[in-house]
Amino acid sequence: MSIKDSMRRNSLLTILLITTLLLPGLNLAVRAQTPQRKPTQAGAPFPRTHKLSTGGAVTIFEPQIASWEKQTELVAWSAVSYEAKPGDKPSIGSIKIEADTEVSLDERLVRFKDFKIPEVNLSSLSRDDARKVTTALQAELPEGDKIIDLDKVLAAVDKSQLLPKADNPAGLKADPPTVFYSSKPAVLVGFDGDPIWSPIKDSELKYAVNTNWDIFEQPATKIFYLRKDENWFKSTDLSTGWVPAGKLPDSFSKLPADDNWKEVKANVPGKSITADKMPKIVVTTTPSELIVTTGAPKYTPVTGTSLLWVNNTEADVFRNGAAGLFYYLVAGRWFSGPSLDGPWTFATPDLPGDFKSIPVEHPRSRVLASIPGTDQATEAVLQATIPTTATVDRTQLKAPEVIYQGEPEFQPIKDTALWQAVNTDKQIIKFGEQYYMCYQAVWFLAQTPKGPWTVASEIPAEIYKIPASSPVHNVTYVTITASSPTYVSYRYYPAYTGMMVAWGCAVWGTGWYYRPYVWYAGFYPIYYPYYRTYGYAAWYNPYIGVYGRGALAYGPYGGVGFGAIYNPRTGVYARGVTAYGPYGSRTFAQAYNPRTGTYAQTRQGSNIYGNWGSSYVQRGDSWAQTGRASSNITGNSVAGVRTSSGAAAVTGKGQNGRTTVAKSNSGDIYAGHNGNVYKKTGDGWSSVGGANASPTGTQKGLGGIDSSTYNQLNRDSRARSEGAMRTQTYNNYRSSMGGRTTAGSYRGGGFSRGGRRR
Repeated sequence: MSIKDSMRRNSLLTILLITTLLLPGLNLAVRAQTPQRKPTQAGAPFPRTHKLSTGGAVTIFEPQIASWEKQTELVAWSAVSYEAKPGDKPSIGSIKIEADTEVSLDERLVRFKDFKIPEVNLSSLSRDDARKVTTALQAELPEGDKIIDLDKVLAAVDKSQLLPKADNPAGLKADPPTVFYSSKPAVLVGFDGDPIWSPIKDSELKYAVNTNWDIFEQPATKIFYLRKDENWFKSTDLSTGWVPAGKLPDSFSKLPADDNWKEVKANVPGKSITADKMPKIVVTTTPSELIVTTGAPKYTPVTGTSLLWVNNTEADVFRNGAAGLFYYLVAGRWFSGPSLDGPWTFATPDLPGDFKSIPVEHPRSRVLASIPGTDQATEAVLQATIPTTATVDRTQLKAPEVIYQGEPEFQPIKDTALWQAVNTDKQIIKFGEQYYMCYQAVWFLAQTPKGPWTVASEIPAEIYKIPASSPVHNVTYVTITASSPTYVSYRYYPAYTGMMVAWGCAVWGTGWYYRPYVWYAGFYPIYYPYYRTYGYAAWYNPYIGVYGRGALAYGPYGGVGFGAIYNPRTGVYARGVTAYGPYGSRTFAQAYNPRTGTYAQTRQGSNIYGNWGSSYVQRGDSWAQTGRASSNITGNSVAGVRTSSGAAAVTGKGQNGRTTVAKSNSGDIYAGHNGNVYKKTGDGWSSVGGANASPTGTQKGLGGIDSSTYNQLNRDSRARSEGAMRTQTYNNYRSSMGGRTTAGSYRGGGFSRGGRRR
């Protein structure tokens, strides 16, 4: 699936809303002729028929979303037909649906917590009879059918009414990182400050703790060794002079036989490589990024603009004309420079207007999500403001273990009356004589820095003043929504895991650099890093609405954390994707915050709240996880959110006699807001029936339809098509396990063709 397909869906999203809302099995005025679906296809196709306990049956066609205020209040319309008894002439019309919503970003589903049918238009039924039908329908819809795809909702949202502010309310930074450029294969070996070396048990070797690369030192010879995939390089100077390593010292084959060294040992002795084949090795101790082109930059004109796309690099780089500035996108921020060697300047607020005209079919149209004023950027901001919720049992949930290196050490947080603990891997904040810990989006309270810790039911307002310059700023995006003697409900926003909003876009990270905590004592040096904005080639993933990380040139562990994480439980370091510290492991395709144990992206319904305390933490979106699991296992989705290939017909009798409206696989029956029902035809719309329907017949252009309804129908048709495509794209992405391959190789979010990080 190309990025163009992915972005095309990414800017829209449609309807299927209440359609899912309405149950399975509708068989009213519609004779469903759907083929047998495979077990892997979840959700009954539309139309759906629901038999009412009061008699008769209602058939519901795929709904059309009209609005989604504050991402909590949804309004939709759906074409319906009602048949009092089998074989009776159906009454055809429409219903209006209003519902409160909850969202599962992990599973990309929307749930109707409560819904109403405030308006109904059914031809041939009296007002009282029509209301009886919809009252029964409203009361009898099972909860499992009140769930739909988020992408279908987003496709239908009118983004012209959503205007993200172009300011920077959170105080994020946009100072450019150091950007290195190479026209030959290269890798960026980034250290989190000056190199920190740790001994290895029963080995003469030492290894660098604060980098994502496998870098070793043999103290006796003062030689450094670097592994890149199956190749090894060596140098007597970390910053320069790297050459093929040749034969490795015997000590490499004697590394401990545990998961920390599994990848290393698997590539000993490694494969030989000649000097002319080895990559350029760039070593840096400051937050940096890397642009690599295959030879000199190659340009492809961007249709309809003066822009040129640099097509022979994984990075997102464009040029404004043959002699204009270069524009480089990373971490959601644009930087411009006179050449690929820089110097670079923050450019997001001053992008040339042509950037908004990049076609969605372009191989790198994913960048539209980072261009202020585009639908894609608006949607990215929209998703960045949708919270995830959970309710915890405060009487049973146990706080995580807190270990300090020495006695608790606190430092003041600028511009607040707060203090932050620095010599622990937990986020602990002191206010007055009380201590607050935020762990995986749950707050705990203690009267001493060492506990005991209990679930907090109230957080001081002072904590929400923590500035972006503080490494614990992300805790300000975790709030308490309700509490009782037994339970506390929490809510966190994507900014908690790193996706912020500024300059009219969703961006990755605060832009501030947070120095790690380093303490030399005992056998191992203690190293506690914070998450970083730069150093991973962070880019927006339109499939799932979060930031992913590129890892090809940034180290075998480039997307998980920065360096080996110290595990206070065992007293040793954990490194690699199979043993990343006390919080478990995560694939390198995900952004990882080593201090909080949180992830910017989670897969298969496993978000922050799902990673721990499963017995006592009730995820607010557990309904989505269940629905998704059901659809994967049985094919009978609890949510019923997928349509599948099928055909059906609704039969009615209009002024011109009895008509049969065939339903195509894509769904071509629509409710007009005027109370009528229409069928999409090749050259316009034809009236099917309804409260005020005109004679049935094909209408080209406006025909007998008023301009407002005509425009509404066309808009809904586009949204339905885009939503269906985008949902299918996400399904494909999800089934591919989010693009995960093996360590050191990242299939850029599952993109192919131009969208893939090649």
